[in-house]
Amino acid sequence: RALVCTQLGSPVEALRTPAGSGKGPLELHHSHPAPALRPGFVRIQVFAASLNFADALQLQGLYQERPQLPYIPGGEVSGVLIEIGEGVQGLTLGSSVCALCGLGAFATECVVDARTVVPLPPNLPTDKLQRAAGLPVAFGTAHLALEHRAKLRAGQTLLVLGAAGGVGLAAVQLGKLMGARVIAVARGQAKSAALRKLGADVCIDYGGSETGNLASGPRLRELVKQAAPKGIDVLFDNVGGHQFEESLKTVKWGAHILVVGFASGKIPQVAANIALVKNLTIHGVFWGSYMKHKPQVLLGSLQQLFGWFVEGKLVVHVSHKYPLEEAPQAFKAILSRASIGKVLLIPPAQPKL
Repeated sequence: RALVCTQLGSPVEALRTPAGSGKGPLELHHSHPAPALRPGFVRIQVFAASLNFADALQLQGLYQERPQLPYIPGGEVSGVLIEIGEGVQGLTLGSSVCALCGLGAFATECVVDARTVVPLPPNLPTDKLQRAAGLPVAFGTAHLALEHRAKLRAGQTLLVLGAAGGVGLAAVQLGKLMGARVIAVARGQAKSAALRKLGADVCIDYGGSETGNLASGPRLRELVKQAAPKGIDVLFDNVGGHQFEESLKTVKWGAHILVVGFASGKIPQVAANIALVKNLTIHGVFWGSYMKHKPQVLLGSLQQLFGWFVEGKLVVHVSHKYPLEEAPQAFKAILSRASIGKVLLIPPAQPKL
């Protein structure tokens, strides 16, 4: 069983059916051909597939990578190894794993490059195995940004915009683990409560309620300055737009700016003279490109992150789980900003061992 993108469109629209109903880009195929297993690859029975904002953009043709139609979306999974290809060493049939697949996650089975597979401890509870699917992209992005690009140090002040999303929550937790003081910006009391529980030192409720309008004018700038009178050392931004422009006015001389995404839909402009005068370092962080240009950095980061996850030092917070046939509702949870942390798709159980 698999969700197949047959045309571009809004992922919150109803699934398309053979009878012609539904206007969305996805169709649920109940007997889709299983992907072929190649040398160096493994087959995973999928216990959970994680949704990311990039998946929604890709289904609309708005992402920088545009797969050829038709394709099975989804880039990260957790599950159990059910087949091992020729030449693969160090992996065992029946073991619990998490993996990057690029595409193909929204299905009961997927085939992935063995190099991207991270073995997990045996007898891991099903819920924790499912949550592992939400770790690679979100925590991987945040870790590479904070550790490898900004080189965040203990005692520094980190400002995280869009802190209640998957990547934002990861940045908050990693910032605390690295010894920083973390200021988290989100929208609504429920999100602020979740952020405090996961370690944020200060939560700025930018909007006041889940349905309220974002505050206008300099309000965010003032709230950040109240929380950090001496300024921000590292700005982690996956929102863009007005929030980025306001936050940029709060950074210290020599600060690091991490440009991770533009969830607001608005790409901000940075005046070069501001970067010059304040001696700023602006980093673009496209996590997926590391697999092509510096794969050992990415894979080493994942090994570290999964070690912390297994030890209980990191929590993959999942606010919503949906079966494959409810994928439009899953995407709506992300795009409407209703989710806190991660949203997972749970395929039906089809044991092979």
